[in-house]
Amino acid sequence: MLDNSTDMAEFEKIKIKGAIRTDFILSAEIIVISLGTTANAPFVTQALVVSLTAIAMTVGVYGLVAGIVKLDEFGLYLAKNETQEQKPNLIKQSVGNSILAFCPWLMKGLSFSGTLAMFLVGGGIIAHGIPVIHHAVEAAKVWLFSPTIGALIANLVIGLVAGGICLLAINGVKALRQ
Repeated sequence: MLDNSTDMAEFEKIKIKGAIRTDFILSAEIIVISLGTTANAPFVTQALVVSLTAIAMTVGVYGLVAGIVKLDEFGLYLAKNETQEQKPNLIKQSVGNSILAFCPWLMKGLSFSGTLAMFLVGGGIIAHGIPVIHHAVEAAKVWLFSPTIGALIANLVIGLVAGGICLLAINGVKALRQ
């Protein structure tokens, strides 16, 4: 929770830095998946697929993100109810207030599901890229509920372990620098 002494500009810079880092990781995952899908294709096909994927993801994802970022401003616009008329538009105000109440829940949900997706996709990339892990995941799918759920659980565990190792390495480097 923020208190009155929080520098909002610095807080926003930290949030933006985290968003950029997350975006970089997701972009790298998308490129790896695109390249993995076209691994046996000629170079020109690989280049076209990666380029078209990058363009589609940029337009689609950033368009969606821009809409989500502006959603609270739209809600505020509706809630302010600045009209030329004498009487306020209660429906417009109510919709605006509802959007403003929903936005924090949306952001928390997106934060959780986005983090979960990063671990699942990252774990899947590692599992497919390292034959020993891939065979272990295939074996685990047999005894973990169902093949689909087993693969998800295995990819999540691999992603969490890999993320933990990366976090330890990053913190270790930071500690050595100090």
